[in-house]
Amino acid sequence: MRRLRAEGRYGPRFRDVLPGFAGVVVAVCAVVAGLAVGYRAAGSAVPAGGVVVVAFVIAFEIRRRRPGARRRRGRYTADELRELDVQGLALAVARMLRRDGWRVRLLPAPDRPRLYARDAAGRQLDVVFRPVAEPLPDEDLPGPRPHRDTAGPRRRLVVHRGAFRERDVRWAQRQADTGLLDGPALERWAGGARLHDLLAPDLWDDTPAD
Repeated sequence: MRRLRAEGRYGPRFRDVLPGFAGVVVAVCAVVAGLAVGYRAAGSAVPAGGVVVVAFVIAFEIRRRRPGARRRRGRYTADELRELDVQGLALAVARMLRRDGWRVRLLPAPDRPRLYARDAAGRQLDVVFRPVAEPLPDEDLPGPRPHRDTAGPRRRLVVHRGAFRERDVRWAQRQADTGLLDGPALERWAGGARLHDLLAPDLWDDTPAD
């Protein structure tokens, strides 16, 4: 609470948590009522079985919400994203792509990993991780895009946990086949948003952009 107050936040108010609390109360009362009706109709076997089912559901939900299991499903908190190195970020993005229905292959490199992804519609995506989109004068150009023998549009996605500069935005616009995903958009994606909703709507035009 002290940290929240220092940041000017005081946590949720009672009216914010009241709907959820009321839903829990209703659910518990419904389960208890159902067990009581089952006991009267068929004896103690129904309540015993109901307790086993409820315990199983609770255990499954607790396990599903563990940080490791959540991250394997492609969901990360903002703090978790900030703690990742570039290799960990590439793995996180691969998991998020798989969560959205893409088939992903990780192309590891010592300092600059890349991803190749393809969805059910045949669209292809090369994902690169860079602090800036446009190479600096003393920086090597990224390696050539690997040739793919599949039909369908292919685009490039540049992922950056920070903010892109105006020069990076202009560079991506000139490429016409390149999308930029900055820190806030990356956090939304990691929180459950779909990548398609975070990119520019004209990035996936049917016109090939090779």
